[in-house]
Amino acid sequence: MSKRKHRQKRENLLTSPGTLTYIGPEIELKTKVRKLQYNADFYKDDAVTSLAECAVSQNLDPHITWLDVDGIHETSLVGKIGSLYHLHPLILEDIVNTEHKPKLEVYDTGYIFLTLKMLHVESEEPLEISSEHVSFVAGTDYLISFQEERKEDIFSPVIDRLKASVGKTRKNGTDYLVFALMDVIVDNYFFVLEKFGEKLDSVEESIISGSKNQSLNDLYSLKRELTFVRRAIWPLRDMINQLIREENPLISKDVVPYYRDLYDHVMQAVDTIDSYRELLASLADVHLSTISNRMNAVMKTLTIFSAIFMPLTFIVGVYGMNFENMPELKNPNGYYYTWAVMVVVTIGMLIYFRIKKWI
Repeated sequence: MSKRKHRQKRENLLTSPGTLTYIGPEIELKTKVRKLQYNADFYKDDAVTSLAECAVSQNLDPHITWLDVDGIHETSLVGKIGSLYHLHPLILEDIVNTEHKPKLEVYDTGYIFLTLKMLHVESEEPLEISSEHVSFVAGTDYLISFQEERKEDIFSPVIDRLKASVGKTRKNGTDYLVFALMDVIVDNYFFVLEKFGEKLDSVEESIISGSKNQSLNDLYSLKRELTFVRRAIWPLRDMINQLIREENPLISKDVVPYYRDLYDHVMQAVDTIDSYRELLASLADVHLSTISNRMNAVMKTLTIFSAIFMPLTFIVGVYGMNFENMPELKNPNGYYYTWAVMVVVTIGMLIYFRIKKWI
């Protein structure tokens, strides 16, 4: 499994707080911005070509504006959108830092900021997980979502529901939209954990069957990936709990039950991760025990051979001495007697080992 590289640029450590420095893999594609406007009666979806189009339209009936920014590597564009919506510079810094941990912040100026991780299965053999940095800025009538540039928009299911006017998204505000987007991310966690479950079942079967193809490095690679997943999911517990328990004018009471359900899903994912971690530790112990037992069996076999050949070597050594007056040297059948004694000793020792249940 390839090692996950640290993508943080060292020069960012010396800049002043609020400086927009993109921290992440090199991206050659341009940032795509999509503006969706909707309420219960209408829906509009446009590709944004200028900064002025990013603003909330004032000539429409009360509606929700969702600005979907696909690509955070162009810091100048992120900065301009931040200035248009009067976002705090520290928020913009966290948006373009793909190494930032998931967190939630509520600002008195009337919006909330969330950043979390979308997980993807990069490779199934060996199992390798990657994360996508996702951020939300939610106000009363607008939502700005920022995501890393990928092959496809991770929020396509929500966009399809908005377009088809299916579900409750079109009838609710930004609080429900944030829930719907987070729900897509959390649902994908279970897909990733399902891959872990399949891999662990395969590893467990391989270890129990005594297959020699299973190595300790494979187990530690799985443990490393599972720890990576745990770091991405674990902070969501406190984030969603804060949204539920603290009074926030942006989260209506009608939407709180949905966040409670999302919290339950996150707790289920966390519990699954903990059970997988325990299983991995158990499999590592079983694997080491299997190796130890196999080595003990080899040592036992070698010890039995050594014990059998020890008296035989003694007999051969005695009669291999070059003394002329040894009594048995002149016996014409001495060679056959010696072989008979060695065979009897060997059979006797094997019978003794069998009685003692050593073999």
